[in-house]
Amino acid sequence: MKKVLRLALYAAIVLLGASCSSTKYVPEGSYLLDEVRIHTDNKDVKPSSLSLYVRQNPNAKWFSLVKTQLYVYNMSGRDSTRWINRILRRMGDAPVIYSEDETERTRDEIGKAVRNMGYMGATVAAVPSYKGKKVKLTYRVTTGKAYKVRTLNYDIPDEKIRNYMRQDSAKTYLKEGMLLDVNLLDLERQRITDNLLRNGYYKFNKDYLTYTADTVRNTFLVDLTLHLSPYRGSGDGQAQTHRQYTIDKVNFVTDYNVLQSSALSSIEVNDSVHYKGYPIYYKDNLYLRPRVLTNSLQFTPGSLYNEYDVQRTYANFGRLQALKYTNIRFFEVQRNDSALLNAYVMLTKSKHQSVSFELEGTNSAGDLGAAASVSFQHRNLFKGSELFMVKLRGAYEAVSGLQGSYRDEDYTELGAETTINFPRFLFPFLSSDFRRKIRASTEFGLQYNYQFRPEFTRIVASGSWSYKWGMQQSNMQHRIDLLDINYLYMPWISQEFEEQYLEKDENYILKYNYEDRLIVRTGYSFVYNSAGRALMNNTLIGDSYSVRFNIESAGNLLYLLGRTVGMKKNENDEYTLLNIPFAQYVKGDIDFAKNIMIDNRNSLAFHIGGGIAVPYGNATVVPLEKRYFSGGANSVRGWSVRNLGPGSFPGDGNFLNQTGDIKLDASIEYRTRLFWKFRGAVFVDAGNIWTLRDYKDQPGGQFRFNKFYKQIAVAYGLGLRLDLDFFVLRFDGGMKAVNPAQGAERYPIIHPDFGRDFAFHFAVGYPF
Repeated sequence: MKKVLRLALYAAIVLLGASCSSTKYVPEGSYLLDEVRIHTDNKDVKPSSLSLYVRQNPNAKWFSLVKTQLYVYNMSGRDSTRWINRILRRMGDAPVIYSEDETERTRDEIGKAVRNMGYMGATVAAVPSYKGKKVKLTYRVTTGKAYKVRTLNYDIPDEKIRNYMRQDSAKTYLKEGMLLDVNLLDLERQRITDNLLRNGYYKFNKDYLTYTADTVRNTFLVDLTLHLSPYRGSGDGQAQTHRQYTIDKVNFVTDYNVLQSSALSSIEVNDSVHYKGYPIYYKDNLYLRPRVLTNSLQFTPGSLYNEYDVQRTYANFGRLQALKYTNIRFFEVQRNDSALLNAYVMLTKSKHQSVSFELEGTNSAGDLGAAASVSFQHRNLFKGSELFMVKLRGAYEAVSGLQGSYRDEDYTELGAETTINFPRFLFPFLSSDFRRKIRASTEFGLQYNYQFRPEFTRIVASGSWSYKWGMQQSNMQHRIDLLDINYLYMPWISQEFEEQYLEKDENYILKYNYEDRLIVRTGYSFVYNSAGRALMNNTLIGDSYSVRFNIESAGNLLYLLGRTVGMKKNENDEYTLLNIPFAQYVKGDIDFAKNIMIDNRNSLAFHIGGGIAVPYGNATVVPLEKRYFSGGANSVRGWSVRNLGPGSFPGDGNFLNQTGDIKLDASIEYRTRLFWKFRGAVFVDAGNIWTLRDYKDQPGGQFRFNKFYKQIAVAYGLGLRLDLDFFVLRFDGGMKAVNPAQGAERYPIIHPDFGRDFAFHFAVGYPF
């Protein structure tokens, strides 16, 4: 620990020395832009909302405290031919030289933004403060009095459009007495435009809507009028009434090549079929069933053009694995006085079959190993865009440190799984309208896993039937596991392992999880993310939050059947099916996470979550796969995975005893951009697990209301993340701050010991 502190002290001295020369590369007569501030005289106009208009910002600070990259740049020498100088300059940031031109542009942009908020008389002054070769810049905003809308009028000569606006008026952004906010005026134009695009006005855009604002003399009141301009075609440009368009015909082209000309005459078509009045054109063979195409369509001939239905159609075809691209084109057709549209749904076929290989290294408590897998995918098995997958996996790990005479000193795992995913709701007695509305996918799966260790052999076989669907507009995802059957079979256990752990110690949790077991469960999970698709390079744009909820139960129907038909029990008083006892429990989890953007480089993220699993009826213990553990990369990071709790239990080297029925986790993380694709974090974690019953092999692990808050572990640490756009590599180092374990140092934060209290974690993705 002393060595670490010494290195940290040296680093601080080096950075301090560099900071003393922060103007090393600032030319004579120029100034380093050291700080930029915005002050307003109106609490309703927040400086944070105006920071986006600043054209020149000072050098970035790590964690909003230290200009580390500027100091790294200044550590380089003036000889640019030396490799070390080039590296330091590439890693660092050159000093930001104060520019009066950029300051003037910023002043104008901020002034325009404030005036757009309704403060027409706003003024902005840029006030520089010089000290040596540094300058601190302050933008002082004087808003003046706001202009308000006194009367609101509409100049809409088109009666049909006027009726549509009247029917949708409850959603308007405009009202008398509001500030004359240009941003809200523009939002109202877009809202009206979106409503008209959903009601047949194919060629409408918001530029047809304009405002006039007449100020009342010697007041800050405005008479606002919204105008509708007539349609003007691209030909003669004569004013016309805005037309409502009706869908006339819908055509499918299934072999569209996006690299060729988009003209219809250039598309290669050899044959066609008609299905329920829809022409379907294809080149060599029709690789999708016609019903799949028509079921994905959300607009029909004879209906008004609806932009929302067009986007839903794009989303439906985007779900089909058999397709690579979708392009929907509309062509005007004039028939008498009717305005009609012919639609062409142009589809590009994806590669339907693929084979992939994966290699990975493993490290379990210091035991090294390797794993390999091969998988085959077919994305259009029955010409309905069904995704079929078969995967074979093998793993080997050298096992060390075992006591006793075991026949092999290694661990082997062989596995096979297959799934088939249907992009529709497969369930009897459901109407086609309901299935079209839900747009769920159905998945069936089978898995088989064979594990051979020196102490035992275990086989896990499972089958599943589930549904998944999402609501794109509300950013929700749902999953129902209608049926999930797991069979745990122990064909062989070494006599030594059985005598030492299952019989001699009489460890009930250990014994329960090393017996044959049947788990028949159902479950539901829900995820809501307010950000939706508002992501750019894994960085959230603006504040966001997410909610995750899961509930599942197992064994209820089997228990009811056992009591009804008098199913026989084993020596542990458990009902058995074909001499196999089955688990019975209910489990629920909930997690809330929020991300708060401080500025474009820094954010604050926190989450809190908990869960409980209750065994009952046919079981007194929840199966190992469903029990909670604490510690690790996504939990309290001062402890290694499965190394914390339950409660004040210090652990005995058996990971099965460090599991529980109740879990509580909370974290807060300050995240910052460092340089290139690196991100940094400072975090504090808290949490633990507990058991519902007082098991003798887990002393101090039972949850008690008058004690549990004293058993919450706390950790702190630093994180480094490599953001590679498609995924994030995460390296976290955590230190224990509060340790609830019996016999341990209660507050290691006071007397830290690096060897005792530190845990390192590597993971993919953010912890929450």
